Amino acid sequence: MDYESNIALLKDTVRDNIQFIQYEAENGTDDDTKLLEYIDECILEIPEYITLRDRIRLRNDVYNSLRRYDVLSELLEDDSISDIMINGAGDIFIEHNGHMERSTKVFENTRKLEDIIQILVAGHNRIVNESNPIADVRLKDGSRVNIVLPPIAIDGPVVTIRKFPKMDFTMEKYIEIGTITVEAAHFLEDAVKNRMSMIVSGGTGSGKTTFLNVLSGFIPADERVITIEDSAELRLQNIKNLVRMETRNANIEGDNEVDIRSLIKTSLRMRPDRIIVGEVRGREAIDMLQAMNTGHNGSLSTCHANSATDLITRLETLVLLENAFPIEAVRRQISSALDIIVHVGRMPDKSRKLMEITEVLRKDNDIILNPIFKFDVDSNKLVKRGEIACGK
Repeated sequence: MDYESNIALLKDTVRDNIQFIQYEAENGTDDDTKLLEYIDECILEIPEYITLRDRIRLRNDVYNSLRRYDVLSELLEDDSISDIMINGAGDIFIEHNGHMERSTKVFENTRKLEDIIQILVAGHNRIVNESNPIADVRLKDGSRVNIVLPPIAIDGPVVTIRKFPKMDFTMEKYIEIGTITVEAAHFLEDAVKNRMSMIVSGGTGSGKTTFLNVLSGFIPADERVITIEDSAELRLQNIKNLVRMETRNANIEGDNEVDIRSLIKTSLRMRPDRIIVGEVRGREAIDMLQAMNTGHNGSLSTCHANSATDLITRLETLVLLENAFPIEAVRRQISSALDIIVHVGRMPDKSRKLMEITEVLRKDNDIILNPIFKFDVDSNKLVKRGEIACGK
């Protein structure tokens, strides 16, 4: 009998006796301990020879399917995997050491995947079902989970997990791996300490949030900092006076939603020295800019954009979505609020680089972008303005 047949048989056997195991647990034995003991007994009863490695694998797979996240558990525990993409029960892709590949792991069926999805959202104040088919949650380790269910997802439930690195990145680590130069790192450290407001821009998976975490490490420990996020994933270090806030989705009746815009307005009454918004991507852009313009210098945020120039265009668009402001007024607001744009990108070899550090200036009613550091393709490093070859 092959491995898949053995695990299917074991799962059925254990499921048939799960109530007995739970009854035994109520009489003095830990539920999980009893379950693992019973799984071991079932494995010993398999008549054919099974290697120790396969016995351990069988034990873990059966236990994960009954008590944890099934096949997801092993993928989540593998530190070399940064992204997990489930395109239906039998189609899982992973980003492994920076490269995309199809996983050999699959769920037994769609029902099992749906059960795991409900476990993922349980306890996170999120509802996901046919009526509310989209949800964002975070795991205990900070990993981000996006869920899309049918009928929106045509080929079955889609789950996308961006795993949060267990190792806390530091600026020293970024310098070591070539993401940033020493000179640029010192510039950013001085900029944060001197309360210059910044936005970290970049594409999906470029490392915006991780870089924002690193920048926050330069904030003086005696300041009061308020973080505002859709799903809390920032891990600020050495800040004693820290308030963390997270949005709340509407309930089934469509009431009681608390969005980023509401949290930004509330934070202004909480005597913050700095406000950190995990990501600006909607109508809250105007509130974030106004916060930066009302005495909260040194505030930080991230935003999706392809370049520093595109970030300005995106901010203008987000502000104008619901506000009939003259474009000149919008540009004055942006240039007054924002001091520095830090743009990060992902290279063809899957490495992440700091592509640009740009100063935001104003001349009359126009925004002027002054690149201070820019990534040079020929030398494959970040160079200071004036050292870039002509035409770059």
